[in-house]
Amino acid sequence: MDNVFKALADPTRRALLDELFRRDGQTLSALEGHFSMSRIGVMKHLKLLEQAGLVVTKRRGREKLHYLNPVPIRQAHDRWVSKYTEPWAAALIELKKRLENPMEKVFEIYIRTTPERLWEAITDPQTRTKFQFGNTITSTWEPGSHWEMRNPAAPFVLGEGENLEVDPPRRLVQSMVALWGDDVKREGTSRVTWEIEPVGDSCRLIVTHDQLRDGANAQLYGGWPMILSGLKTWLELGEVLTTPGSLMYS
Repeated sequence: MDNVFKALADPTRRALLDELFRRDGQTLSALEGHFSMSRIGVMKHLKLLEQAGLVVTKRRGREKLHYLNPVPIRQAHDRWVSKYTEPWAAALIELKKRLENPMEKVFEIYIRTTPERLWEAITDPQTRTKFQFGNTITSTWEPGSHWEMRNPAAPFVLGEGENLEVDPPRRLVQSMVALWGDDVKREGTSRVTWEIEPVGDSCRLIVTHDQLRDGANAQLYGGWPMILSGLKTWLELGEVLTTPGSLMYS
């Protein structure tokens, strides 16, 4: 949390986050054009944002793209803000809620666990209920197999798709069709990629939600920060995260 608050304390770094909020997945050159400072200066600010986990980078050919990662802001809200005042919490998480360019959203979190245990948590139906709004995800987890999401309180399937790539315990790629409401049913099929990388005694988990139409309903991707925070809490503490949230089908 110290790195997060330090990163957010600087107005230039906040402006960089606002720019990525406005248009996600920008190159250094594109970001540099919005600031009256040297390329090296922008690079230094981006490096601090990366170290705080607020920015995630991915290579696309020869380009290095920068993505806003709202998970640390969600964690700061859960730990420090919600217990003081809800209006302040709402203001902090607005950055996550207003993601207006949802063609590709990237979320990153570090969890102190093993790749095998993390993979099991993602694919085990009962464990999934501990961090995804009480929902279960069932599948045989074979490449090309079907998966579906249900909740004991809902008499219908909430979501479904196909397991496009299954490489335990490193990578899982799934197509996704949301079914919990007419507004999200109209969004069609998107894709979710889980990537697990061991780092010391922890794992770096990157979730990429892409193939979304421009201007897609934020319900499709807005819950990821809370889901990943809940996953971290369950694996590290064995506790269910009780931050405010609604079941996806409500």
